[in-house]
Amino acid sequence: MPLKIDIVTAERAVLSDEVDLVLAPGVEGQLGILPHHTPLMTMLAPGEIVLRKGGDDTYLAISGGFLEVRPDRVVVLADTAERAEEIDLARAEEARQRAGDRLASREAGMDLLKSEAALRRALARLHVAQRRRRPEKPISRD
Repeated sequence: MPLKIDIVTAERAVLSDEVDLVLAPGVEGQLGILPHHTPLMTMLAPGEIVLRKGGDDTYLAISGGFLEVRPDRVVVLADTAERAEEIDLARAEEARQRAGDRLASREAGMDLLKSEAALRRALARLHVAQRRRRPEKPISRD
């Protein structure tokens, strides 16, 4: 029995589908959600969401948000969410470089937490975008 998933941001519905597995970056670690999972609600960290349907994996970059597991579906309310094919690799690399430079400079008045969050978002986007170019082996269910 597949698991219904909806991923939405304030701007748009990013994805609505039925999948076999959801892997998401929880603030306390990676979450794996299968059909009939116990209901829960948790915060999400910036990172990668992996959706498995059959033998295919779909990758999305998110910048944080919330995940709710209901009896009949998973709902992700993301701050931002992008599919791998939507990410411009060059722009993602520029954002990573800017965030890294900002952290390295340690300018007076710099908001360290915001700068670190910007770097995490940029790295997540890069990781997901690079998967589009070089597909990796699907994650095993063993």
